[in-house]
Amino acid sequence: MDGLLRCSRYAFGPNRLHYCGPDANHEIFSYIKEGSSDPGLEIILRAFRTMYPYLLHIAQSNYIQDPFSDRVVEAYWIGNELLDTIDKKKFYRHLLEDQKIEKQVGLKAFGFLKNKIRQGAVPHHSFHVLNVWRRTGHVNREHTFESVDQCRVSWGTISSIDGPFITVKIQPLIYSGKKLSLGEAISKTITRNLDAVAEIDELKIGDIVTIHWGVVCEKISEQQALMLKKYTNLSLHFANQTI
Repeated sequence: MDGLLRCSRYAFGPNRLHYCGPDANHEIFSYIKEGSSDPGLEIILRAFRTMYPYLLHIAQSNYIQDPFSDRVVEAYWIGNELLDTIDKKKFYRHLLEDQKIEKQVGLKAFGFLKNKIRQGAVPHHSFHVLNVWRRTGHVNREHTFESVDQCRVSWGTISSIDGPFITVKIQPLIYSGKKLSLGEAISKTITRNLDAVAEIDELKIGDIVTIHWGVVCEKISEQQALMLKKYTNLSLHFANQTI
């Protein structure tokens, strides 16, 4: 898939809620519906002040010229081998200088992040969601438990389909014993917000899909689901050190 379009599917959910990026949800949806990208879509996605610097950092760390390369987009939202090459010192400088996280969370909390990077944290979307906690889009306040679960990219296997509604078996985020973890699979019904997209419109029982802020983003393979679970659990491991 075109990296720009793939990225726009994940960016659409929070953008339509006015949490991240420019006021461009109608434009993003139009690009997704048409299944084509151009420099205009890239300009829109570059305006996501948290997402785009992460993509740029992953690309530069892997000597990839295009930060919207499909492999870079997949690394950030799902996870792949590109994350394994990230230099710890450069990742620290990225959070300090590009994301300016220290100014947002304070010196003490940023010190915790520095220690997690030393232990092997990587610039996966789930790391930012689960370990920064403070929203870094338009809403400058801490996440709630519910918003964290919505903001992380989750995945689920489709168990039933009823028109625009699909029911998936999904592992929710749970808090027990003062620790965060993925719970036992539950059934959850979701509206196909991107049902104008052929791939989303043609989903079938047994397919695995990713979900971000209530939007079904794309169909993924079992291997991709395992990668997403791997990096989500890694981010949970670090989050549990400081919650």
